[in-house]
Amino acid sequence: MSSSKEIDETQDSSSSPKSIYKDPDDGRQRFLLELEFVQCLANPTYIHYLAQNRYFEDEAFIGYLKYLQYWQRPEYIKFIMYPHCLYFLELLQNANFRNAMAHPGNKELAHKQQFFFWKNYRNNRMKHILPRPLPEPAPAPPASSAPLPPPVHSVPPIPPASSAVSPIPYGLPPGSAVPKTDVRSSAIDRRKRKKEV
Repeated sequence: MSSSKEIDETQDSSSSPKSIYKDPDDGRQRFLLELEFVQCLANPTYIHYLAQNRYFEDEAFIGYLKYLQYWQRPEYIKFIMYPHCLYFLELLQNANFRNAMAHPGNKELAHKQQFFFWKNYRNNRMKHILPRPLPEPAPAPPASSAPLPPPVHSVPPIPPASSAVSPIPYGLPPGSAVPKTDVRSSAIDRRKRKKEV
């Protein structure tokens, strides 16, 4: 009789799924761990560490790197704070890059290139975002039969020296009666006094 109960239980369990694993935090912990790992890839020193410890020789780890490419989709990319990690994630799909990052010289080269990108990023970006406006075309000359004289370039007059204002602000308003103290002259006076005594 016990055998018939066991058979019935095994049939019931095979026809219906057992218990489906329910993540207690709805995948939040996994999301945060994968986000943290992907962002660590923005650091060439960390990639060098992974290469030195032979993580890139493990097929499961390479498969994991392929799986992580979903971070390049728009619904996930908005969570990335260090966009270089996506560039390095793309490079890590190549076996030659993974092997090259095991050498310290290549790590330093990647780090320097990353630094130069950060250093010049704003200037380069501003060139593309705010392009210089095209010069406006010159107006057409009037249709007259008399030839125009050549243009004379006039130089603006130089203002008198008394009215010129220095472009360098000195801490004192103009016309102030407070004398400047000269540190050099006071040091020379002290030396003269010491010699006399």
